[in-house]
Amino acid sequence: MFTIDQMEVMLDEIAEEIPQACYKDLNGGILLLPDLKWHPGRRSDDLYIMGEYHNSPIYGKYIVIYYGSFRQAYGHLPEVLLRKQLKKTLCHEFLHHLETLAGVRDLAKKDAEDMKKYLQRYDR
Repeated sequence: MFTIDQMEVMLDEIAEEIPQACYKDLNGGILLLPDLKWHPGRRSDDLYIMGEYHNSPIYGKYIVIYYGSFRQAYGHLPEVLLRKQLKKTLCHEFLHHLETLAGVRDLAKKDAEDMKKYLQRYDR
């Protein structure tokens, strides 16, 4: 099991690996919140929100990573695998950011398609 402080260190290390150009206009930075966040469309206790990209007219552009969701879903993993999942999530949210800057929504469409596939598993 890992603490929020340990995850913050991992997140900082991963964030340093991301090219500086990707941070353009990410004025709110990256936040690690203690929350566990369920996906509102879940059909059972199997779909967490691990991270989110926000583009707010009030708060700006920022990424949130949910420690509680990671702990619930990946708390049993060794550090190397947890780090891999954390990096995958952070890169996913950065891609949302970069697509927003470019006026593209390909990843949002893929996320919606993935959600549709998830729901179809329960609608059979």
